[in-house]
Amino acid sequence: MKKFHKPKAAADSESRYRRHRRLVRIGQLLMAAGALVLISHWFAHLAPAGQGPGITEDMFIGYPTGGVLLLIGAVVAGRTETRR
Repeated sequence: MKKFHKPKAAADSESRYRRHRRLVRIGQLLMAAGALVLISHWFAHLAPAGQGPGITEDMFIGYPTGGVLLLIGAVVAGRTETRR
Protein backbone atom coordinates (compact mmCIF):
# COMPACT_ATOMS: atom_id res chain seq x y z
CA MET A 1 0.00 0.00 0.00
CA LYS A 2 1.33 3.42 -0.96
CA LYS A 3 1.83 6.04 1.66
CA PHE A 4 0.81 9.51 0.62
CA HIS A 5 2.73 12.29 2.25
CA LYS A 6 1.12 15.52 3.09
CA PRO A 7 2.78 18.34 1.13
CA LYS A 8 4.72 20.84 3.20
CA ALA A 9 2.87 24.02 3.89
CA ALA A 10 4.52 27.05 2.39
CA ALA A 11 6.17 29.20 5.01
CA ASP A 12 4.30 32.41 5.54
CA SER A 13 6.09 35.71 5.18
CA GLU A 14 6.11 36.36 8.93
CA SER A 15 7.99 33.15 9.75
CA ARG A 16 10.49 33.80 6.92
CA TYR A 17 11.07 37.31 8.28
CA ARG A 18 11.63 35.97 11.81
CA ARG A 19 14.09 33.39 10.50
CA HIS A 20 15.95 36.06 8.53
CA ARG A 21 16.16 38.38 11.56
CA ARG A 22 17.37 35.48 13.72
CA LEU A 23 20.17 34.75 11.23
CA VAL A 24 21.13 38.43 11.12
CA ARG A 25 21.33 38.58 14.93
CA ILE A 26 23.39 35.37 15.09
CA GLY A 27 25.76 36.83 12.51
CA GLN A 28 26.05 40.05 14.47
CA LEU A 29 26.83 38.10 17.64
CA LEU A 30 29.56 36.16 15.81
CA MET A 31 31.03 39.40 14.51
CA ALA A 32 31.00 40.88 18.02
CA ALA A 33 32.72 37.77 19.40
CA GLY A 34 35.37 38.03 16.67
CA ALA A 35 35.95 41.69 17.48
CA LEU A 36 36.33 40.86 21.18
CA VAL A 37 38.88 38.15 20.37
CA LEU A 38 40.86 40.55 18.17
CA ILE A 39 40.79 43.36 20.73
CA SER A 40 41.75 41.11 23.64
CA HIS A 41 44.61 39.65 21.59
CA TRP A 42 45.79 43.13 20.68
CA PHE A 43 45.73 44.10 24.38
CA ALA A 44 47.79 40.99 25.12
CA HIS A 45 50.45 42.33 22.74
CA LEU A 46 50.58 45.58 24.72
CA ALA A 47 51.85 43.68 27.78
CA PRO A 48 55.42 44.29 28.91
CA ALA A 49 58.15 42.46 27.01
CA GLY A 50 58.25 38.73 27.63
CA GLN A 51 54.69 38.52 28.91
CA GLY A 52 52.86 38.76 25.58
CA PRO A 53 51.47 35.85 23.57
CA GLY A 54 53.88 33.37 22.03
CA ILE A 55 54.29 32.58 18.35
CA THR A 56 51.92 29.57 18.48
CA GLU A 57 49.21 31.69 20.05
CA ASP A 58 49.71 34.27 17.32
CA MET A 59 49.53 31.63 14.59
CA PHE A 60 46.49 29.68 15.79
CA ILE A 61 44.54 31.48 18.49
CA GLY A 62 44.62 35.26 18.32
CA TYR A 63 44.18 37.04 15.04
CA PRO A 64 43.14 34.05 12.88
CA THR A 65 40.34 33.05 15.24
CA GLY A 66 39.05 36.62 15.47
CA GLY A 67 39.24 37.03 11.71
CA VAL A 68 37.39 33.78 11.03
CA LEU A 69 34.64 34.70 13.49
CA LEU A 70 34.28 38.12 11.86
CA LEU A 71 34.15 36.59 8.39
CA ILE A 72 31.60 33.90 9.27
CA GLY A 73 29.46 36.44 11.12
CA ALA A 74 29.53 38.81 8.15
CA VAL A 75 28.47 36.05 5.77
CA VAL A 76 25.61 34.94 8.01
CA ALA A 77 24.43 38.48 8.78
CA GLY A 78 24.74 39.65 5.19
CA ARG A 79 22.55 37.03 3.59
CA THR A 80 19.60 38.51 1.77
CA GLU A 81 16.10 37.42 2.58
CA THR A 82 14.64 34.98 0.08
CA ARG A 83 11.58 36.29 -1.73
CA ARG A 84 8.76 34.07 -2.91
